[in-house]
Amino acid sequence: MKVLLRHESGVTKEVKCGFSWTTFFFGFIVPLVRGDIKWALIMVVISIAVGSFTFGIGAVVSGIIFSFVYNKIYIKDLLQKGFKPADENAKKLLEEKSIVAAQ
Repeated sequence: MKVLLRHESGVTKEVKCGFSWTTFFFGFIVPLVRGDIKWALIMVVISIAVGSFTFGIGAVVSGIIFSFVYNKIYIKDLLQKGFKPADENAKKLLEEKSIVAAQ
């Protein structure tokens, strides 16, 4: 499911909610492409830190975990930057996914 977010400046972003297949297959490259440098660095550091002690298995596990949570993290960051749900359907979906509090 995708949600449409709109900023006051007129910028609109369509973001997928739920599991991120792109993060699953491409890892930290996804935040880099989206311009989310902070989370790209966090993902790289965690993968290196965990993977170095577990012969790379920990890096794979952390990649799977980020696949489940990255879209939610990205949406929350956009909401903090001033984006708002573009319509009632987007707002309802964000409430169902527990990304924003129901009002």
